[in-house]
Amino acid sequence: MRLDKYLKVTRLIKRRTVANEACDNGRVTLNGKVARASAEVKPGDIIGISFGDRETRAEVLEVRENVRKEEVQDLFRYC
Repeated sequence: MRLDKYLKVTRLIKRRTVANEACDNGRVTLNGKVARASAEVKPGDIIGISFGDRETRAEVLEVRENVRKEEVQDLFRYC
């Protein structure tokens, strides 16, 4: 799954366009490297998101296309 879509599906970032812009501005890393929105996400990857002075890191546990709000926490865990 594309990185921007994964960020939206897991609700780490609320909208896909915002996720895409964050990737374009170099605010999103995948396994320690700046990532493009089109990068493929797989279980075991570490995603880092920087907004202002906040840094959020999450490990990908599972990749699914459609997820209910209650099931989102099963897809990743904060590092």
